[in-house]
Amino acid sequence: MKKFLALFTFCFCILSFAQSKAPFTGKRDFNIEQGVSGTGTPSYYLDVKNNGEVYFGFVQINQADGAETKEEINAGKYNPKVMKVYFKTYNETFYVKFDKEKIYLTDEKGKIMKSDDCCPVSKMDEQNCECGGTLYQ
Repeated sequence: MKKFLALFTFCFCILSFAQSKAPFTGKRDFNIEQGVSGTGTPSYYLDVKNNGEVYFGFVQINQADGAETKEEINAGKYNPKVMKVYFKTYNETFYVKFDKEKIYLTDEKGKIMKSDDCCPVSKMDEQNCECGGTLYQ
């Protein structure tokens, strides 16, 4: 019985680890919501390291004076269900999940958000679009 329990625990740990493996490593740019004019829309990115740590960052250039604002944070190990992103610069918190090609804005539990602000210009007649974007290399 002890051997069975040890084998079961070992298999469970392996499956848990396999499910949390990041879908890629490296840096990807993304845009989820359409930007508005003003000081300049931030350019967001995520960077997945070989050890599974995920970093989120942004760079924003003020269109009026050319001043650059940027920040990068460590959001922890990759979690396929939901990841919390908090930028101190603008006291901005949001939740996301991503796969190999897309990133989605979610609530705290990982449910993909929907909003009129997420509708692309090509679909202006639509409402309540899924908040997601492509990850660009």
